[in-house]
Amino acid sequence: MEVGVETAIRELLEPKLFVSRPEAISRTSPVPKAPGVYAWYFNEPPPGVPTGGAHRLDGWFLLYAGISPRKPRSVDGRASSGTIRKRIRDHYKRDSSSSTLRMSLGSLLQRELRLVPQARGKSTRLTFGAGEDRLSEWMAAHTKVSWAEHAKPWIVEETLISSVPLSLNLAQNPTGEFYAQLKAARAAVRNRYTEASV
Repeated sequence: MEVGVETAIRELLEPKLFVSRPEAISRTSPVPKAPGVYAWYFNEPPPGVPTGGAHRLDGWFLLYAGISPRKPRSVDGRASSGTIRKRIRDHYKRDSSSSTLRMSLGSLLQRELRLVPQARGKSTRLTFGAGEDRLSEWMAAHTKVSWAEHAKPWIVEETLISSVPLSLNLAQNPTGEFYAQLKAARAAVRNRYTEASV
């Protein structure tokens, strides 16, 4: 059931349900097959990620938010058929070439998880190869996610990002405290791959 923007944000900050990786990707996942916003909480942020001012819930820090579907870019203004269940599963199960969150986490956890960037097939997009399993295990141990349904989730996301510090968000967050460091960490992954492939 769709709610207003303020109610959606309250559902993200004070969730009735707040699920782990096994729950989110299970066949009986409570995450709805609907458009909306999701909020990622961490009990142990990656090294260097600031938590000062972050929203906190029972020892978990809210550090990232995303939406599905994305804001329409086409002339007709129609959104895709993406759902928050599919997108959350993408973040938890697919590789870093298809998840901004996974790439950011992998960039920050390179040393700790012994991650090595590599190209995905003939693509220029990068993954962490066999290290993706270690990244998934880290996410299972240290993250949970909440959500709110909304037909135009980009409106909720814009409001949330402008009102709550989200250290791991890059889009719409260029003035964030951690923005420059996160961009640099991601660039370092690209540079490491480029140097290794020369």
